[in-house]
Amino acid sequence: QAFFCLLLCIPWGSSCPPSCQCTERAGAKAVLCSSQHLEEIPKDIPRDVVFLKLDANSITRIPSNAFRHLSHLEEIDLSRNAIEKIDRAAFKGVAAGLRSLDLSSNRIRSIPKEALLALNAKLRLANNPWHCECALQEVLWEARLDLDSVRDITCHTAPRQEYVGKPLLQVLDAGVNFCSVRQRTMDVAMFVAMFAWFAMLIVYVVCYVRHNREDSCRHRDYLSSLPSAQPRAE
Repeated sequence: QAFFCLLLCIPWGSSCPPSCQCTERAGAKAVLCSSQHLEEIPKDIPRDVVFLKLDANSITRIPSNAFRHLSHLEEIDLSRNAIEKIDRAAFKGVAAGLRSLDLSSNRIRSIPKEALLALNAKLRLANNPWHCECALQEVLWEARLDLDSVRDITCHTAPRQEYVGKPLLQVLDAGVNFCSVRQRTMDVAMFVAMFAWFAMLIVYVVCYVRHNREDSCRHRDYLSSLPSAQPRAE
C-alpha cells in the first residue's frame, strides 16, 4: 500500500526521458536532449517543460500533435537535425504560448504554411535546402522570422534556374512573386480544362446530329421501299 501511495504522490511531470537531462532555469523546467542520436521526438517529455532542446540529433520528421501535451512549452530547439517533413498540425496545442522555434540547419525543402503561420513564435529557418515557392514566400511575409537569420534562407531549387543559390529575400526584392506564378499556372490549367470541356461538347453535338441524320435517312429509305397501297375495288 505504501508503494502505491508513493506512486500516486509522484507528479506526472517529474520523469525525464532517457538520454536527456532535466534541469530548472529560473524556476522553469528545461529538458536537454542535445546530441543524443535521437531519431524521433521523445514520447515521455515532462508536461511542465518550458525549454526543450532537441538539437544535433537525427530526427527526420515532426508528426502531428508532437508537442500537444506540453502546454507550458515556450522554446523548442530542433536545429542541426535531419528533418525533411513537418506535418500541418505539428505544433498544434502549443501555438499560442510558443515564443521561439529553431528549425535551422535541417533538410527541409518545403513546409505547410499552416504549420507556421499559426505560431506567434520567432522562427529560425536558415540553412535548409529550400524550394522557393508561394508557401515559403507567404511564410517569409507573414510569420515572425528571426531577422538575423532571414538572409540565410536560400533557394536551393526554384521554378527558374536564375534564382537557385540566391537568398530568397534578394529574389523577392527583385520583384519576383512566386504566388503570381502559381496563379498564372492555375489560370492556364483552368483554361485548358474549359477548352477540353467545350471541345467534348462540340464533338457530342456533332455526333448527335449525325446520328439523328443517319436515323432519318434509314427511316426514309425504309418507307420508300414499302409497296404502294392499292385502292380497293368498289
